Amino acid sequence: MSAFGRRPGTTGTGTRPAFGVARPMQGAPRPASDADTYAEQFPPLVDLPMPGEIDGMAMGVMPGASHDAMQRLAERQAASGEAGNSRVEGFEASIHKIKEQVLPRLLERVDPEAAATLDKDELAEEFRPIIGEVLAELKLTLNRREQFALEKVLVDELLGLGPLEELLSDPNVTDIMVNGPNQTFVERKGKLELAQIQFRDEEHLFQIAQRICNSVGRRVDQTTPLADARLKDGSRVNVIVPPLSLRGTAISIRKFSDKPITLDMMAGFGSMSVKMATALKIAGACRFNVVISGGTGSGKTTMLNALSKMIDPGERVLTIEDAAELRLQQPHWLPLETRPANLEGQGEISIRDLVKNSLRMRPDRIILGEIRGAECFDLLAAMNTGHDGSMCTLHSNSPRECLGRMENMVMMGDIKMPKEAISRQIADSVDMIVQVKRLRDGSRRVTNITEVIGMEGPVIVTQELFKFEYLEESADGKIVGEYRSMGLRPYTLEKARQFGFDQAYLEACL
Repeated sequence: MSAFGRRPGTTGTGTRPAFGVARPMQGAPRPASDADTYAEQFPPLVDLPMPGEIDGMAMGVMPGASHDAMQRLAERQAASGEAGNSRVEGFEASIHKIKEQVLPRLLERVDPEAAATLDKDELAEEFRPIIGEVLAELKLTLNRREQFALEKVLVDELLGLGPLEELLSDPNVTDIMVNGPNQTFVERKGKLELAQIQFRDEEHLFQIAQRICNSVGRRVDQTTPLADARLKDGSRVNVIVPPLSLRGTAISIRKFSDKPITLDMMAGFGSMSVKMATALKIAGACRFNVVISGGTGSGKTTMLNALSKMIDPGERVLTIEDAAELRLQQPHWLPLETRPANLEGQGEISIRDLVKNSLRMRPDRIILGEIRGAECFDLLAAMNTGHDGSMCTLHSNSPRECLGRMENMVMMGDIKMPKEAISRQIADSVDMIVQVKRLRDGSRRVTNITEVIGMEGPVIVTQELFKFEYLEESADGKIVGEYRSMGLRPYTLEKARQFGFDQAYLEACL
């Protein structure tokens, strides 16, 4: 080869290879004995990946995994939302059709005032012969199973909440979301699914919404289209009706378990580690001021209920909420509830009014269901003036954002204070922030337990005691992670020492 890339003996008029195209070298035939050496130096070529796949490998993504992810995105984009109506089919559909025929004739034979004084079992006994008469008139013959189902549907319609009774009695349902008369979703094990119930029409659904609100002294109509209420078992209800809701009356029900959930049960479920549960027990017993932070449906109220079980029975506890849903097990517990304004816009009692009034009621602890505005300052003042052990919840995505939200809520009020003074008030009042999250697989976990240490310049200094770290996702879609202790000496150890829990607290955190 010459220095110009031409072979000896060739002319300049010969064909040149295109620039950048590799051609095999033509040399003398290699000896057979050197076959292994040549195979090692020049392995056979394999199919090269495409340029896009090379980029994926550079980012640490295998081509197969990238293909799977793109396939899932394509399926998500192509998913249709047409199948969104709750349809009652089969046995339930036939019972509901019979109910529509029987109910008007039944109401002609029943005194509504007398029926309202009976419970469901007594009413079913009274209805049984009357239902038989109506069925005979309509020339309908039902077997025993159909008769019992018809009795239950009619009693639920007259005394209960109609089609919602079936979902309220299901222990696996945690949330019920009614989006108009033709669509109802429920949450089971953290996942949403369509419920097989249907209301007769918009008027039927609106009557049930009014029945829920009237039972707790609230009202909902076109003049007051928003309402917060609760059921007899403590489940929280939100109602919004037309003209604000364009699909008809919307009802959202957050159910609560009949069996109280404890910190040990949450550790058994995998929501936290055993050491985290021990640290939270000590925080509740040693009167730490705790803020529980998390998103909607992440389990903040459940965590607050579980923490409250560590309160000493001799302490006086006041709870303040918009719609009372906390269920404390202490003997000396007084729940307070806000009151909305009347039709003239007067008579409203806000959370802030109740917090100010509760300070005159000799409480040992004040627990707020949720803070949303200027009442945050009054709670911080209570925490810092002899009401240790107070707790609250708020919406936030991380402990650091939680502190920022508290600063913003204080500034939402009419309190003229510099931002640094507000930050110092928060740092002096709050001892611990518990961050809870609902992950995409539906599981609810405690992702952070963070201490508030104090101020360093204008910044609030925190220290993380425990953290949940994501590792991978299993084949069945479950998120696999690890609860890690940061191995730090807790700043609140001195407060735990006053109650004799310092050694147990230190062992749990290290």
